[in-house]
Amino acid sequence: MTKNVTNRRGMIKGAAVAAGALSAPMIATAQTTTTLRFQSTWPAKDIFHEYANDFATKVNAMASGKLKIEVLPAGSVVPAFQLLDAVNKGTLDGGHGVLAYHYGKNTALALWGSGPAFGMDPNMVLAWHNYGGGKALLEEIYKSLNIDVTSYVYGPMPTQPLGWFKKPISKVEDLKGLKFRTVGLAIDVFKELGTAVNPLPGGEIVPALDRGLIDAAEFNNASSDRILGFPDVVKNCMLQSFHQSGEQFEILFNKEKLNSLPAELRSIIDYAVQAASADMSWKAIQRNSQDYMELKAQKINFYKTPDAILRAQLAAWDKVTAAKAAENPLFAKVMESQRAFAQRAGAWQNDYMVDFKMAWNHYFRAPAKKA
Repeated sequence: MTKNVTNRRGMIKGAAVAAGALSAPMIATAQTTTTLRFQSTWPAKDIFHEYANDFATKVNAMASGKLKIEVLPAGSVVPAFQLLDAVNKGTLDGGHGVLAYHYGKNTALALWGSGPAFGMDPNMVLAWHNYGGGKALLEEIYKSLNIDVTSYVYGPMPTQPLGWFKKPISKVEDLKGLKFRTVGLAIDVFKELGTAVNPLPGGEIVPALDRGLIDAAEFNNASSDRILGFPDVVKNCMLQSFHQSGEQFEILFNKEKLNSLPAELRSIIDYAVQAASADMSWKAIQRNSQDYMELKAQKINFYKTPDAILRAQLAAWDKVTAAKAAENPLFAKVMESQRAFAQRAGAWQNDYMVDFKMAWNHYFRAPAKKA
C-alpha cells in the first residue's frame, strides 16, 4: 500500500513539473546574421550589376536570415580593376566581375573569357571549367600569385559584338590606327590587328567615346550597351566576333571569410551559384533580345562582321597565344587543357546539334523572290 501511494505521489509531482514547463513563457534565442560586403565591377545601372544582385538575393533567401550579402556597385570601395586584391586582402568579403580584369596579374586568367576557345561556346567553356580541369587550373594560378580567394566561375555570356564604330568596318585595314577599347587577351589580338587599345572599365567607355578619347569600343551585349549609352554617341554596331565569344562571370570570396561560415551556409552559396548561372542565361536571352529590337527601332545600324575580319582574328589569336604560351607555363597548361576538352566536346556538339537557324529561317524569313 505504501509503495503504491509513493508511486502516485511521484506521478503527480512529475505531471505538475511538466505542466509548469508547458505554461512557462518561451524564451526566443536571438539569431545572429553574418553580413558580407560585396562589390561588383559594374555600374549600378548595368544589367551585370543586376546579375550580381540576383546571386545575392538567392543566397539571402535560402539562408533565412543567417547570412546576408550586400552588393555595392563599382567604385564604392575600390576601382573595378582592383577587386581581386581587395577581396584577397579582406577589404571586401567578396565581389562579382570577370577573370579578364585580372589579366595583368597572369595572362592565363584571360583564357576564361578572351578568344575563340578552340570553337567552344560559352556554356562549353563553363563545362570545361567545372568538369574538364579548369577549376583546378584556376586555383593553381591564384596560388602561384599568393592570392587566397575562392572563385566561382558561372554565367556563360552570349557572344559579344565586335563593337561600336563611327563608321562600319568592312575590311581588316579599317581597324588599323583606331583607338579602341577592350580588355583581357583581346587587347593583344586587337593590337595585332593594328588598333591602339585602351582597356577602360565599363563605366568610363561611353564618356571616352563622347569626348573622342577613343574611336571605337566593345563592351558586351545589347542590354549593357544600351544602358551604358553607346547608341547615344555611336550609331554603328558590328555583330559577331571571336575576341570574347565564350566569356564567363566570376564570383569571388575572401577564402578565410568563406571558410569561417558554417557548412550549411557554404552549401547554400555553392548551389546559389549554380542557380544564378542558369537564371542569368535565361534572363540574358529575354533582355538582350528585347534591347536588340529596341536599338533597331532607334535606327541603330547593325552589321555582321565580315568573315575576313573573323578569320584575321583567329590568325591573330594563334600568334598571340603562341607567344604567351612560350613565356608562361601556366598559360600553356590552360591552353592544352582547353584544346583537349574542345576537341572531344566540340566534335560531339557539332555532330549532334541541329542547325536551329534553318528552322528559324523557315518560320520567320520570307523566301527570296524569283526574278
